[in-house]
Amino acid sequence: MTTQTKRSILNRPERPYVHPYFGGMILGIILFLALLFTGNGLGSSGATSRIDALIVDTISPSHVDNNPYLLKMAGGDKNPMDDWIVPVFFGALLGGFTSGAFNGRLKFMTTKGPNITNRTRWLMAFLGGVIFLYGARMARGCTSGQALTGGTTLSAGSWLVMFAIFGGAYGLAYFVRKLWN
Repeated sequence: MTTQTKRSILNRPERPYVHPYFGGMILGIILFLALLFTGNGLGSSGATSRIDALIVDTISPSHVDNNPYLLKMAGGDKNPMDDWIVPVFFGALLGGFTSGAFNGRLKFMTTKGPNITNRTRWLMAFLGGVIFLYGARMARGCTSGQALTGGTTLSAGSWLVMFAIFGGAYGLAYFVRKLWN
């Protein structure tokens, strides 16, 4: 029996992932440099809110002017994309895509257990993402903003949010585990 190497869309062999401790160290250095040079940490959910504000402002500017949450991002002549978090978001997206292409992991696939269809897996992933993004905005930041940036500044609220995220994930895992077995 021969071993076949998985190949990506760009026909590159799949490389192993970087060691998690090394990856964590690099992430810590990047976070330190971001705080040092920009005064801002890392995050993502704020950019999705700004993209949403741009869409709403394009479709219905009067709605933005009557909504306090959207008004602070896109009210009047404000450009919702004029914030430090937007290039961080697109940079992370582009960086992940480039890394996947370079390391042979850029391919169309659905990771799932044997007892779930692709359609159900995609639906569950979408619903989970929507719920998590809503929670991230309610918590004033996503896991990267809360855990990385808030955690490094020893923000008690950030630590509380992260314990809640992990506790909620473990609690929910009991109910969705049958989809993976």
